[in-house]
Amino acid sequence: MTSHPSPSASRAPRPVADLFSADGRLKAIPRRPARREDLLAHLTETLFEDGRDYREPEVNQALLTVHEDFSALRRYLVIGGFLARTKDGSAYRRQRRTGSPEGAIPALA
Repeated sequence: MTSHPSPSASRAPRPVADLFSADGRLKAIPRRPARREDLLAHLTETLFEDGRDYREPEVNQALLTVHEDFSALRRYLVIGGFLARTKDGSAYRRQRRTGSPEGAIPALA
């Protein structure tokens, strides 16, 4: 039997910039979880300030600058632990990836 390297071991990670067109818009939301995580980390770093609360319309507007499906991006950011949200959904905050359940902000929930 010959050993084959795993597909991920033989490929170097592609830069997140490859996901964007020349005008700065996201071409598509990646389907592969690892690739999507890279994108979400990038969006969190570039669109949201640390330690600041955002109302949902502000989150939507920031995400609309890169892709029309802002609601899917917002959901991925919360589920992935990049953005935390209050239980009532009125406030969002960038968070360190601790993966709090349901993306709730413990101090504000």
